[in-house]
Amino acid sequence: MPLTGPGRPVELADAAVAIGGRPILRGIDLTVETGEFVALMGANGSGKSTLVRCLTGLLPLTAGSLRLFGTPFDSFEDWCRIGFVPQRTGATSGVPASVWELVASGRLTRRKLLRPLSRADRDAIQDAIAVVDLTDKTHDGVALLSGGQQQRALIARALAGQPDLFFLDEPTAGVDLPNQHALTDALRVLKDRGATIVLVAHELGPLATLVDRAVVMRDGRVAYDGAPLGDHQVHEAVFTDAHHHHPRQVHDHPLRHDHAPHVSSPLERG
Repeated sequence: MPLTGPGRPVELADAAVAIGGRPILRGIDLTVETGEFVALMGANGSGKSTLVRCLTGLLPLTAGSLRLFGTPFDSFEDWCRIGFVPQRTGATSGVPASVWELVASGRLTRRKLLRPLSRADRDAIQDAIAVVDLTDKTHDGVALLSGGQQQRALIARALAGQPDLFFLDEPTAGVDLPNQHALTDALRVLKDRGATIVLVAHELGPLATLVDRAVVMRDGRVAYDGAPLGDHQVHEAVFTDAHHHHPRQVHDHPLRHDHAPHVSSPLERG
């Protein structure tokens, strides 16, 4: 079961991110409540993947503030509470490990260095593999799996650490429909267990049934934050045309110029 603790899982205030001096995100306010399933959506280049990298500390803020579980990011150390599932492209290429070995690496945040796997570790690994329905592939090489199966293995790796908050970056990209349904089933288990989930997606497909709230990005800003939307609604001109503003737009304030320090994140793995 997820741990309980003070503070919302995510509190991002007036945040900005720049890469090479070029503004990518501007004036972002985002709060995620415990147990919520939030879909971050938008067109390619809208800033949604950059926002997730900001929330996990993989990209530094150039302005604003981030709190995780009520703790300022600079002081946050409880990284076992957070699981990050990157885009599959490149994340599993050339991996010689078996499914079991890949998923076992997700226990690193819960184990003391150089200690052998405990019974609790092994149970968590087996449970994670079962949740994503890869038990029959436990000893197969990751490189031999289909793209959809590889994505499920990456989810199992994050799940093995038993985090409270999951970030998933485009988990259905390039994944066929049967595997999209398998991913949906796995994430439904996590949601039913009380996990908080932030999902980046260009289109939701079967995952739409799980979403509690949609946040739509446009040109590095939040254009919509509210009830779930259908894929066709997300890509309407009202969200993609920079010259129009949705009536429910939630941010329209100038960028502050205070600067937060660059803090690297221990989630930068593979």
